[in-house]
Amino acid sequence: MGTIFNEKVIEDFMHMCHDGVRQGWHERNGGNLTYRMREEEVQYCARFFKDTPGEWVKMPVQADNLKGEYFITTGSGKFLENVELEPQNNIAIVEINDAGDSYRIVWGLEDGGKPTSEFPTHFMNHSIRKRVTNGANRVIYHAHTPFIIALTQVLPLRAEVFTRMLWKSATECCVVFPGGVGVVPWMVPGGADIAKATCAEMEKYDAAIWAFHGLFVSGPDFDTAFGLMHTIEKAAQIATYALAANGGRRPIQAITDDNLRAIGKEFGVTLNEDILNYQCDDELYM
Repeated sequence: MGTIFNEKVIEDFMHMCHDGVRQGWHERNGGNLTYRMREEEVQYCARFFKDTPGEWVKMPVQADNLKGEYFITTGSGKFLENVELEPQNNIAIVEINDAGDSYRIVWGLEDGGKPTSEFPTHFMNHSIRKRVTNGANRVIYHAHTPFIIALTQVLPLRAEVFTRMLWKSATECCVVFPGGVGVVPWMVPGGADIAKATCAEMEKYDAAIWAFHGLFVSGPDFDTAFGLMHTIEKAAQIATYALAANGGRRPIQAITDDNLRAIGKEFGVTLNEDILNYQCDDELYM
């Protein structure tokens, strides 16, 4: 019969965890990943589900459009570097109830535990991204990206400022995230408040920066979501290096707004005009 680990979606999930660890984004038990499963994936994996599912666990959030859905999720307190070694102990498949406000574990976390502490935040943002993308987005990924975290300590916590800085760090960045990136001020992780604040940003953006904490992204598949995370973090790295190399001052030369518009036209993407037209009082932030 084989094992659940032979199912492509499980392999892809494990591979993405490994890729994030390889980038240095997941120290200890940092970061988390969830995936909203397709019906055919659930049907394949169901043969491996527990004979007796776990107890229903009530969440502090609710979503009508996620009733009856199944999610693959990393575990709370689990190290992403161990996912490929022992997936059955570090990840889980959870089922959402008919009220859209509770989950139960149907597979995984065999040595005990529960889904990531930020599952309510993921859950609510899955609801938003499912709605605004007509069901296309299925992946939510959070990582402790060091250069994004560094920039939140020196830039104004505004979507317009961060997006413009990141777009202008390297030529093709605006093609990967033409809508921009949202910014959430520092909040205690894992609760309803940060879930709601992130939802407000994910209504408009594919990605949201968490001040002093990292990056939160969505995508239709693992490759797209990981690529978005990787591109934004690399842009932040370049921006950090450029600022440091010039003594914290504005770079001597930079991609102009007209350059950005030309890139968008050439690649057939529509850049967020609100961000392009944003005027900041401090010229440092371009």
